[in-house]
Amino acid sequence: MKKLTSTITTATLWLLCTVAGAAHAETLRIASEGAYPPFNYVDSNNRLHGFDIDIANALCERMKVNCTFVTQDWEGMIPALLAKKYDAIVASMNVTEERKKKIAFTNRYYRTPLSVAVAHDSGISDAQTNFKGLTVGAQSYSTQAIYAEEHYAEAGATVKLYPSQDEAASDLAAGRLDGVIADKYPLLAWVAGAGKDCCTFLGDIDGTNTDAAIAVRQGDVELRERLNKALDEIVADGTYKNISRRYFAFDIY
Repeated sequence: MKKLTSTITTATLWLLCTVAGAAHAETLRIASEGAYPPFNYVDSNNRLHGFDIDIANALCERMKVNCTFVTQDWEGMIPALLAKKYDAIVASMNVTEERKKKIAFTNRYYRTPLSVAVAHDSGISDAQTNFKGLTVGAQSYSTQAIYAEEHYAEAGATVKLYPSQDEAASDLAAGRLDGVIADKYPLLAWVAGAGKDCCTFLGDIDGTNTDAAIAVRQGDVELRERLNKALDEIVADGTYKNISRRYFAFDIY
């Protein structure tokens, strides 16, 4: 009888420790924009979905941590990370030398060029156009905004910046812009979907391929290394490819 009691007690303690351990498991707070389909977007219940979110969940599972997500406007993304409102950004953020002065990046989880879309009747047929005398839209605080201001504005175009990519695309569809510059994959998805009746995807801008990576604070070296290890693992075992196939018919890695 003592032996049975001891076994039950041991099992009970193990269960309590397991539950307590799960309750106190490390939580990784991740920010995403929620306005950049198919990479990140919110549904009618304000829940985040998309390629970025699926990748983040796969990494958290591999790292054996709990994931919680925060939606954050693009403009405030880096300041809020530095203010420790969350631990990492998984929001299709492109790696730039300017951003690396403030934050650190993991290895890439995909690569994208900049691309251009115009109205069907614009008469523009070349993605390398400089939009001289025309108006082109881009999301503010983005690599496409930097490109537009450095190349289009200097060539005599008017550059109009927007809080989100969706707003720039909506103005193109409404005829208030002559073109939009954006990362290839969200722009391609928009033209194939909501923008199919109004707009034409012109293609990539030469020499603009950029890595998209996870952003962390510069001092969080251990977290960056753990994320890199998890990234390597999900690429190696096919998890990354399975996630990518949900959204893309081609390789974006």
